[in-house]
Amino acid sequence: MKIHFLLCEHMLATSSTLPMEMLLAAESAVQTMQPPEQQRDIEIRTLAITSEPVLARTGMRWQPDQIIDQAAQSDLIYIPGLWRNPRPIIKKSASLITWLQQQHQNGAIISAVGTGCCFLAEAGLLDGKAATTHWHYFDQFQKDYPLVHLKRQYFITQAGSLYCAASVNSLADLTVHFIQRFFGKEIASHVERHFSHEIRKSYESSGFFESTKNPHPDEQITQIQIWLEDNYYREILFPQVCERFGMSVRTLNRRFKNALGQTPLEYLQDIRINTAKDLLKTSNLSIAEIADKVGYQDTNYFTTLFKKHLATTPNAYRETVRAKLFRT
Repeated sequence: MKIHFLLCEHMLATSSTLPMEMLLAAESAVQTMQPPEQQRDIEIRTLAITSEPVLARTGMRWQPDQIIDQAAQSDLIYIPGLWRNPRPIIKKSASLITWLQQQHQNGAIISAVGTGCCFLAEAGLLDGKAATTHWHYFDQFQKDYPLVHLKRQYFITQAGSLYCAASVNSLADLTVHFIQRFFGKEIASHVERHFSHEIRKSYESSGFFESTKNPHPDEQITQIQIWLEDNYYREILFPQVCERFGMSVRTLNRRFKNALGQTPLEYLQDIRINTAKDLLKTSNLSIAEIADKVGYQDTNYFTTLFKKHLATTPNAYRETVRAKLFRT
């Protein structure tokens, strides 16, 4: 998996170093926490327009690994944030704009943070799409790129394979999402625990996502999703769900997987575990009571499943989040 970090003058170094270190932590975790057949190699490279060292905002000079013309097709690209007015840098970056357009056409996922989102807008990739940027630059961004749907109230936006983060903190949340997408929830949870000392908003709660408005065209699967969200606390047998919606178990699994990339059971488990997390944070219910409320009568099974999803037990999770919530 090829991950490329773009370097440019006056960049905020943390907008590259933080996600890079998180991804390297994920790579290390994969080697120790996943069987060899499930492991996925990461190749991280820094890229720039020329081979000259790039002067960051801090005064640090960063030597790029390659120039963009030499780089292979990317799987994931990180565009850094720039300090204050990005227009002088963007005006000198015509070749980078063209490269981004080509990478997008070839299917790369592209993430930009803060005023670095202007590179995507300048390339025309955000025309007619949702985007965000650093709050200090909202008005100028809207003036310069009137065709972009600026979402001022969101810290993260997603439009197809294009992601915008308003700040470095939001970029960290987005990187956890990428890690989960590529390496699974256990690895993502491991990285998040090591890089975030405070309770953070989840990726889903802080962003505007094109996929949430029309995530897939299968309307019947959407109805099943809604039904599962409304009935997660009940005993759910999928043959009965299939009967309710007039399809076979095999068809349900196939269409659900095509639409959402996971099985109906995995989707139901996600709903239940996320609900349990909220109850552990906000209630004094026992673990057995919480298990029952989210649809599991077997507390041991619930604990095993919770640990599989989050790499920690319900009790340990509660202790951690309570300490963070009520620390004075």
